[in-house]
Amino acid sequence: MLPRLKCPVIALEEHYWDKELAAQFVGGEGVRDPDMLKRLHDLGEVRIKEMDEAGIDMQVLSHGAPSAQKLSGPDAVDLTRRVNDRLHAVVTGNPKRFAAFAALPTSDPKAAADELERTTKLGFKGAMIHGLANEVFLDDKRFWPIYERAQALDIPIYLHPSVPLPVVMDAYYKDYAKDFPMVVRAAWGYTVETATQAIRMVLSGVFDAYPRLKIILGHLGETLPFLVWRIDQALARPGAKTLSFREAFCGHFYITTSGNFSNPALLCSVMELGIDRILFAVDWPFVANKPAVQWMETVPLCDEDKAKILSGNAQRLLRL
Repeated sequence: MLPRLKCPVIALEEHYWDKELAAQFVGGEGVRDPDMLKRLHDLGEVRIKEMDEAGIDMQVLSHGAPSAQKLSGPDAVDLTRRVNDRLHAVVTGNPKRFAAFAALPTSDPKAAADELERTTKLGFKGAMIHGLANEVFLDDKRFWPIYERAQALDIPIYLHPSVPLPVVMDAYYKDYAKDFPMVVRAAWGYTVETATQAIRMVLSGVFDAYPRLKIILGHLGETLPFLVWRIDQALARPGAKTLSFREAFCGHFYITTSGNFSNPALLCSVMELGIDRILFAVDWPFVANKPAVQWMETVPLCDEDKAKILSGNAQRLLRL
């Protein structure tokens, strides 16, 4: 519990790995150091100890990247169901400390929509999709049945990063990836990919088709709150279709603080999106819990706004 605030602390982007699903990961996506693996596989003692030490009351658990987004075989749907069922058992066993976002078998969008509905009935709070789905951008109309179902169920979809396309990694990052491997991931590559996904979703018209669709972005919006004015103004220059990027982005997207504990970035996000669309997250175990909570103690916002970020907005959006 924070010293001055009498509110729960709910963290929205907190990852784990299911051993059966993680065994499908290839290349660098399947490699983690032993200490990180211990935390990714832990859904009990270590995780809760570190939550308690930081004052985090609840984690909304989600599978780490690339989750089910690179599955394509005939077992993809059944494997994803098994992953979600195991996560459901964890949440059922400790419902005061854990909630969950579902994994979705996007290689079969109709089945993914059905799995979204099945897991929602089990009490999941939405779903998380990681990066491109088998190298296809998520604005593609083949995925729209997922968004249609999410709107009908009134639950959000969390768009989480994954590694860029191989051709992008080669063109943009190969010169520096050996010495600075995170430039491909959290330092920059993740941000570019996920912000691009979000912009493409706005341009695709999916929010016209599903006007109550809700999308969550981590890392304080993957730079988009900082850029929303420029994107909106530039897209409206002569020769373009009529579109308000600001209206679509600020009306459909929520953002979390995962892995981005910056006062200037947070204040920019508050000014652009409003306090009601910002939610607390850590990005555990890739980022430690304590710095996130300690930062929230010091951010230059009133206690009422801090409480909204720490839990009030999550309680409302996820019906916790």
